[in-house]
Amino acid sequence: MPEFFEILMLIAFGASWPLNVIKSLKTKSTKGKSALFLMLIIFGYLCGITAKLINPVYMASFSSKWYVLFFYILNLSMVTLDLCLYFYNASIEKKQQSGAK
Repeated sequence: MPEFFEILMLIAFGASWPLNVIKSLKTKSTKGKSALFLMLIIFGYLCGITAKLINPVYMASFSSKWYVLFFYILNLSMVTLDLCLYFYNASIEKKQQSGAK
């Protein structure tokens, strides 16, 4: 039962990441974004994944509870993509600013 609520938490948090990635792709802007915030979220997901991997109870039942780790990795992937887009968009903005001067 705890895994059920953990998955609900991951789905709730993860629901916003595809929207952020789409926003980054469409606007090609870093407005409203923070690289530090995204890095902290990535760190949090990495800690969650590590906690799962070093938990002997979870690992003993991994074959029937792999889906919990899947949602951590899915969210981590989306946030990492958003961070990459942040740096890409920041470089575009920097080029535009230097070209405008």
